Amino acid sequence: MTAIDFEPGDLDWEKGDGLLPAIVQDARSGRVLMLGYMNAEALAHSLSCGRVTFYSRSKQRLWTKGGSSGHWLDLRGVRIDCDRDTLLIQASPNGPVCHTGTDTCFGNQVEPSLGFLAELEQVVQSRKGASAESSYTARLYQSGTRRIAQKVGEEGLETALAAVAQGKPELLGEAADLLYHLLVLLSDRDLELADVVSVLQRREEPG
Repeated sequence: MTAIDFEPGDLDWEKGDGLLPAIVQDARSGRVLMLGYMNAEALAHSLSCGRVTFYSRSKQRLWTKGGSSGHWLDLRGVRIDCDRDTLLIQASPNGPVCHTGTDTCFGNQVEPSLGFLAELEQVVQSRKGASAESSYTARLYQSGTRRIAQKVGEEGLETALAAVAQGKPELLGEAADLLYHLLVLLSDRDLELADVVSVLQRREEPG
């Protein structure tokens, strides 16, 4: 379902001669994927079909991202800036976004970021229901909730012990194991890391 809290008529189409820049952001990781342009028709088409559609300034026609490659951008939300002349498009990519084969039109992100957790979570979730022989994650799912929860407990203890009795590399390694197993446990219970973040945000609300 597409989240939108404005009317297309609220936008300042005149400023850009009927075109507005549309920044596309990964709905899960927050990573910037690409920049395109939309006119009112492209925005309406995006909202109606659920796939991000732009207006090509060179070909002077609409084009839906992924039309030839199959790497669609599934629309998740649209926001506007304070001047009402720029669109922030939140989407879920189905494959590389750039025609060069990279994940974004700005190249593949190589530095560590919290957005990687969203990508890892997607990988973890993709193993659900897979053959137990295919991966360790699939075997964890097959072992059941109690065993996954036990692994989280074991990794939590090992992380605590590493913090008081070992060096930083060992602590980081154990913390990574703990976080990975926690992602599996959340997925097993049909929850996501975003649900945990929502709880933390509510705890920070005044009052």
